[in-house]
Amino acid sequence: MRTYSTDRLALRNWTEEDAGFVLDLYSRIEVQRFIGRSPHLMVDPAEAHERLEAWRRRDDGVHGIWAVEVDETRRLAGVLLLKPIPLSAGVSDPAGETEIGWHFHPDFWGRGYAAEAASAVLQHGFAQGLERVVAVTHLQNRRSQRVCERIGMRHLGVSTRYYDTACELFAAPA
Repeated sequence: MRTYSTDRLALRNWTEEDAGFVLDLYSRIEVQRFIGRSPHLMVDPAEAHERLEAWRRRDDGVHGIWAVEVDETRRLAGVLLLKPIPLSAGVSDPAGETEIGWHFHPDFWGRGYAAEAASAVLQHGFAQGLERVVAVTHLQNRRSQRVCERIGMRHLGVSTRYYDTACELFAAPA
């Protein structure tokens, strides 16, 4: 998987040493409350290691899930995802679609890191030939909706096309 740099961040591959960060991030209700239809708090270190392994297998040259590290401190701040998006039951899309998403530790909220990292990955996706990238957010997740707007995604309204739930849908064409 390729790594990327921005003015303040490094988007890099995951290592086994990152499992503690993953466990901490996904054990927080303030992070999990907007992920999925119902929050699942991570409690088992083995689950963090399994998640890291699954993320490492996601790399196909276009898609990936990166660790976001702050250059100045070398502390992990979050996760940046560019991956195929699961469609709701009964929805067909033979071409498949790609989703961009982010999960950041609350200690790093409000600093612009999500938008900075997402912009770099969005550019990567389009450079690799993607024609459109979507983002979906929980209906009440204004923080992520603002990130979508900051990176130039257009709000398309509420959709039930993905994840078997209603989400705010955003899209960015190449």
